[in-house]
Amino acid sequence: MKRYLSLLLVISSMVSFTSCDSYNKFPEKYRTTLDKAISASGNNKTEIQKALKAVPDNQSEAMAYLVSYMPQMDLDNIKADYLLKNVDLAYQSKNKYSWSKEIPDSIFFNDVVPYASINEHRDDWRKDFMDRFSKYVTPSMTMKEAIYAVNKNAKAELGVEYNTNRWKPDQSPYESMQQSRATCTGLTILLVDAFRSVGIPARFSGTYNWFDDRGNHSWVEVWMDGRWYFTEYYFDDLDKGWFLSDAGKANPNEYNHAIFATSWKPRKDHFPAVWDENIKWIHAENVTERYIEVYQKSIDGQPLKEGEVMLRVVLLKAMACSDQSDARVSRQINLYHKGKIINSGQSPDSYDDLNNFLKFKVKAGQTYNFSFPGVNGEPKTFKYITTNDKDQMVRLYQSK
Repeated sequence: MKRYLSLLLVISSMVSFTSCDSYNKFPEKYRTTLDKAISASGNNKTEIQKALKAVPDNQSEAMAYLVSYMPQMDLDNIKADYLLKNVDLAYQSKNKYSWSKEIPDSIFFNDVVPYASINEHRDDWRKDFMDRFSKYVTPSMTMKEAIYAVNKNAKAELGVEYNTNRWKPDQSPYESMQQSRATCTGLTILLVDAFRSVGIPARFSGTYNWFDDRGNHSWVEVWMDGRWYFTEYYFDDLDKGWFLSDAGKANPNEYNHAIFATSWKPRKDHFPAVWDENIKWIHAENVTERYIEVYQKSIDGQPLKEGEVMLRVVLLKAMACSDQSDARVSRQINLYHKGKIINSGQSPDSYDDLNNFLKFKVKAGQTYNFSFPGVNGEPKTFKYITTNDKDQMVRLYQSK
């Protein structure tokens, strides 16, 4: 009889926790992921279960989303009170501002509710940051006004400056504020948290290495009007800044030269954590194409300077091909001058508009070299001498 009762206890402990009445508030789509998270939480299981039980019904899906995709380091250590407070404050911001109420749940859950960007120490920052930045965004009538209000006041409010003499790159908000210094990774974490504290969707973005192997960089993306824009701690404007020309030359097909944006929910890729290359669990999506597009549009909007000419570049399958769309091939094109790479970009694809070209601003009367992959991926080069014509067409061929 005792063996029978013991067996019943073992079986009952194995039953999915979501089968209990107290978990019926969670949408069906989270049942499996929550079970996996609970199972993986080990000695911290009681805290995770406490958060799931105690969360109000109207905040339950956000909590389910947060717990379902929590990294192992948090499943092992994070406390219920921290999770409950974090979710509640996120909803307070969402309900407080008219522009925040319009955020789709998918964006809100993924880019407002999360308490961390990467692997930084889990500070209890949300209430403090909400108090700090609500005074700036309260007068705002639109999401754009709120973004500008946070961005313009972040440095003065947080008191942190760029300085390479910081403790470490992946500093938490309070680690950076304690020193009053951080590099781009720490500054990005600060600004993401500032935005999220007042209900503005934000995510950590960056590249492992610029196209010319100059090193890495990190910055922020904010969501507005159905799309993402980039910005930085040292504010210029949305989708503008010193690194746009570099970002526009990134290669979406080369992991070390692509641009990624973090995600709480698992994606196809992981973020390139330059500060600790053993970290492979920071979810991310490849967003390189958008930066190429923004950069190419910025070139069109700038008048040519004295002595400058515009090269419109297209890569075709073979020399016999016409310029028709089905003859076009999208590949990374590198531009060299005097043996040094000076620009790079993605050539237009077969589905692009025929008026769409890869564009480079260069000097008249100079010799340039293009490098690009051939039909079988073999490296090919093409020498081109610019004329004085302001607009010049360059056709590259994968094969003769």
